[in-house]
Amino acid sequence: MAATIKSSYVLKPAEATWQGCQTLSEWDQIGCITHVGIIYFYRPDQHCVTPTDAIANTLKDSLRRALVPFYPLAGRLRWIEGGRLELDCNGMGVQFIEAESDLKLDDLGDFSPSPESHSLLPTVDYNLPIHELPLLFVQLTRFKCGGFSLALEISHAVTDGQSACHFIGEWAKLARGEPVGVMPFLDGQAFLARHLPAPTQVFDHIEFNQPPNLLGQSDDLQESKMKTTLTMLRLTKEQVDKLKQMANEGTNFNNSDTKRPYTRYETLAGHIWRCASRSRNHKDEQPTALMVCVDFRCRIKPQLPEGYFGNAVFYMPATSLAGDLLSKPLGYASSRIREAVEKVTMDYVLSAHERLKNEPDLTRFQDLHYAKESERGPFNGNPNIGVLSWLRLPIYGLDFGWGKEIYMGPGPHDFDGDSMILPGADGDGSVVVALSLQVAHIDVFKKHFYEDII
Repeated sequence: MAATIKSSYVLKPAEATWQGCQTLSEWDQIGCITHVGIIYFYRPDQHCVTPTDAIANTLKDSLRRALVPFYPLAGRLRWIEGGRLELDCNGMGVQFIEAESDLKLDDLGDFSPSPESHSLLPTVDYNLPIHELPLLFVQLTRFKCGGFSLALEISHAVTDGQSACHFIGEWAKLARGEPVGVMPFLDGQAFLARHLPAPTQVFDHIEFNQPPNLLGQSDDLQESKMKTTLTMLRLTKEQVDKLKQMANEGTNFNNSDTKRPYTRYETLAGHIWRCASRSRNHKDEQPTALMVCVDFRCRIKPQLPEGYFGNAVFYMPATSLAGDLLSKPLGYASSRIREAVEKVTMDYVLSAHERLKNEPDLTRFQDLHYAKESERGPFNGNPNIGVLSWLRLPIYGLDFGWGKEIYMGPGPHDFDGDSMILPGADGDGSVVVALSLQVAHIDVFKKHFYEDII
């Protein structure tokens, strides 16, 4: 055990906030509706900061003040009919935990997720009714060396990555004594109802279909029981550039069918997809899907307001046969991913929104695999994979008044096929891939991941 809990508080907004029930958008209620973890490590300069107790007090005081403009995070979710959720803005508060560790920061090596690091993040008990669960858990863990970690578990039913980073960044500003820079836009559902036109075209939304199973299996129960492991794979800028060159090799970008070279995400996601299929030893005729997460804030007109607080992401599958992925160049996988991303037009988003509004029950669209090991996400698990991009999120440089973090990373996750791409912390063009895969496949995956680019 890396950490021992010493105290736990419920922190409420510093001032009275609006009370009432807020309707969530359809985008808030599909996909992952549980909590997502993130952790920061700090090694403060002892000559420049106040004692540890003052650090905790600064965090708690500024968090209470941040919950005034971001008051939905102090509320609670509750179920209503049709497998839908609404947000009760009741000001019940968030959970703040203080813990201590006998370890030093140096004992954690490169900070890659490990069994020991699980205790550094708050535990969310999904056996409790959803209306009793805080939407935000915060854990401050002090280490023997004087350093500390700050970990959050934040509800994905209320925030996507962009909104979560917005909140965390404004909280840090308040802790430094600065005013809020961009106020959150909280009237999301009303905005959508007022401004989104009816779709002019109805699409066959393949993203709402069941993902492929392994050939010869009618369900994924057997695969869901396989032991998984999480690994962090690092690529230098030179390795990323080499992969991009491989993806774009032989492509004529003056051709009207090809608008531009493949991006970092399209290249890296394609590489991960191919390596996963190869390491899983897929047959040529095996269908496989890669889940792409597309932010549609700027894809609809009018664009969502600055500071839009909520989910504005669309999950779209790129599909292929494993044989095509592996027999064709990397550019083929990248082209399948680009095709999926480019489907997410304004009309496509509006059509999907209308479809979800008219669904009698949203339960089958809700991904609860983060809470229950027996359930998996719609694009996770053999033969499928999810590749989430944090490349454009402002995830680094979080300064609460004692300097920037020495490391930031996602919370531990152990679901077969989950992966995310993060930019290197130094801004040097390097990337980190956090990948969860079955133990039986991970060594072969690493071999294929690096073999052509070392």
